[in-house]
Amino acid sequence: MLALIAQSVTTIVTFATLFYFMAALWSARSFVRRRGPRRDFAPEVSILKPLKGFDPGMYEAFASHCRQEYAGEYEILFGVSSLDDPAVEAVDRLHDDFPDRRIRLVLCPEKLGMNGKISNVAQMAPKARYDYLIVNDSDIQVSRHYLRNIMSGFAETERHRQVGMVTAPYRGIAHKTIGSKLEGLGIATDFFPGVFTALLMDGKIRFGLGSTLAMTREALAAAGGFKAVVDSLADDYELGERIAGAGYAVILSHEVVSTWIPPYRIRDYFAHQLRWARTVRDSRKAGYVGLIFTFGLPWAILNAVTSGFSIASLALLSLTFMGRVTLALAVGVGILGDFQVLRDLWLLPIRDFCWFGVWIWSFASNSITWRGEKFLLRHGKLVRPPADKAVSESPIGQKSAS
Repeated sequence: MLALIAQSVTTIVTFATLFYFMAALWSARSFVRRRGPRRDFAPEVSILKPLKGFDPGMYEAFASHCRQEYAGEYEILFGVSSLDDPAVEAVDRLHDDFPDRRIRLVLCPEKLGMNGKISNVAQMAPKARYDYLIVNDSDIQVSRHYLRNIMSGFAETERHRQVGMVTAPYRGIAHKTIGSKLEGLGIATDFFPGVFTALLMDGKIRFGLGSTLAMTREALAAAGGFKAVVDSLADDYELGERIAGAGYAVILSHEVVSTWIPPYRIRDYFAHQLRWARTVRDSRKAGYVGLIFTFGLPWAILNAVTSGFSIASLALLSLTFMGRVTLALAVGVGILGDFQVLRDLWLLPIRDFCWFGVWIWSFASNSITWRGEKFLLRHGKLVRPPADKAVSESPIGQKSAS
């Protein structure tokens, strides 16, 4: 009896994942078709880059922002909490290599909240010259047309609403470790199909992505400013939600940027995935529960096992596998231009089972480990656990590789 119930449930859920794959493919197609004519709009803009430490590939990411083919004026502000930060040397080198660019180093000595990145950004923003601001992570590498394509988004209107934020999709540049490859594969083949599906279903997005948060000062002020999210872990998500809540449009650009993925060991990979999973769960509770219908391969394999590897279950598994691979290639390679997906495609079933396990485990508690410190997530805010009560966590959450 139990075997029959398990077989029936896994069959139903597997068919549901096939519908999700079709919806995700359709949403990806819709996103590509939504690309409108590029409008010439090149206002003056300040790029704010909060820094902490220096990683391989970071200097090239900095330099890519200095090679922009952009008609307007722009400046780059780098924020550090201490002049002893190793990234300061890289900024000095950038000054020497690009003397014609407006590059400034801003000391951000105050700790305004739990989120050190946004604490730095909040102290950098008043020193920026211009009314358009772009915040992106220190390891983001961009094309020569990045500013032109991102800023042209502000010339658009969406349902008669003024655009307050433009955000951008990204692909991960993975190292040779398995953990790093699994992370990059997840970004290209799972995360962004979900983003495009949300965009199709809602007709709009209400969140930002840390790869690019371009905004007007007007929209930022209406959303409460950076200090309103200084205790938030998902600051990019919340900034976008607040700007959308203030009546402005948030749009997803077609400009794809790149981010460097650390050389995660398996332990680090699971710790990072668990932190990310609990962050998403805390931000979008209903949508996160709905992820149960996205785990196509795990459900199809479980269905084959519970069905005794019947012909029908193997046919369903084959169909699910083809759908999963098609979605991975369409979004990862076709839209994001991530050709690492072709190299690492053999890892796709492993990645999907790992993520399925993390998703289940993410409901166990609200604790996360971030930058070596433990916090509790409460309504999107980072809260330190009581001093007299240690946060209970599984071994995979003991070390974070933020």
